[in-house]
Amino acid sequence: MEPDDAAPAATITPYPDGPLLVRGDFALVTPDGRAIDTRRGTVALCRCGMSALKPFCDGTHKAARFRAGTDREG
Repeated sequence: MEPDDAAPAATITPYPDGPLLVRGDFALVTPDGRAIDTRRGTVALCRCGMSALKPFCDGTHKAARFRAGTDREG
């Protein structure tokens, strides 16, 4: 497979013990396909499951001492 020189439409960055940061051109939808208004080109998505603003991160992972586990490369 040859490397693709085109920039991806969106990037997703898992922050250590924190949210998934989504940047770029993306659509966020519910399981039944309804659009979720993001209002910006960068959003932080909850990974700990404790946010009051799901699917968005509200920082609760800090108080809950959420640990994402070990990061794997490759």
